[in-house]
Amino acid sequence: MSSGARFGGVTIQNRRERERAERHQLIIDVARDLAEAEGWDAVTTRRLAEKVEYSQPVLYSHFKGKDAIVRAVAIQGCGELARLLRKARPSRGESRLRAAAEAYLEFARRRPALYDAMFVQQSDIPWGTDEVPQELLDAFGELVAAVEPVRGERDLEALTEVFWSSLHGIATLMQGGRLRPVHDETRLDLLLGALSLAEHEDGL
Repeated sequence: MSSGARFGGVTIQNRRERERAERHQLIIDVARDLAEAEGWDAVTTRRLAEKVEYSQPVLYSHFKGKDAIVRAVAIQGCGELARLLRKARPSRGESRLRAAAEAYLEFARRRPALYDAMFVQQSDIPWGTDEVPQELLDAFGELVAAVEPVRGERDLEALTEVFWSSLHGIATLMQGGRLRPVHDETRLDLLLGALSLAEHEDGL
């Protein structure tokens, strides 16, 4: 076989791989848009197939079902959250903990369906294992970095989990309209103050 034929074969293969990757991302994007507009209950493989104008067998060649689509959206969302938290890192002298908390809650407020996919919807993401996707590790790592300055003598990972759990609870209750907006700032002040107070108590 000539080098030109081999080159042509590689080019065709690369194009097919690129087209498949584009279809894959299109399905994820459409699922996100549909969920933001109508909620995750409206996201079905049938509706997605109609919206992306592919047959259901083609869609299933990319994702085994809805849970797999939610997983892909969640992983992508964690990557976005990690980048947002990284970008929100404050300048010297400002509270990194507050900056991370505000960025996290704003992310949840502005992207409710995406946040839902990341932390509420059923998926097969292996949380808490060695197989957890890198995007999730990156997002958690940003929270760890924000908590580290106030850790004192406490376990950093456990303290970060408490911080994350608190933010998640606030974000979820806010989305459900169960918390009064008038207390948003005070609520955050109390949370951050509690973490900082515990730090000072450790140093006594």
